[in-house]
Amino acid sequence: MIRIRGTLRTEHRNPACIAGSLQPDNLQSMETRAEYGQVIMELQGDSLRSIIASVDDYLMNLGIAEEVCRCASD
Repeated sequence: MIRIRGTLRTEHRNPACIAGSLQPDNLQSMETRAEYGQVIMELQGDSLRSIIASVDDYLMNLGIAEEVCRCASD
């Protein structure tokens, strides 16, 4: 069986706000946290198709969370 693991790291001005916004959408195979000015998302799974869909959803949500957190801090 194939096992896929990956980590996405993105830098932000307010990583705690963004990570907090994203955490409720985490699947069982995901972990999102803020560390050292970054939002870090770790993902694992057995299906490449599922991983790709999860990353696509995460990136869409990341963009929205970044915009909301930026507007909230202005």
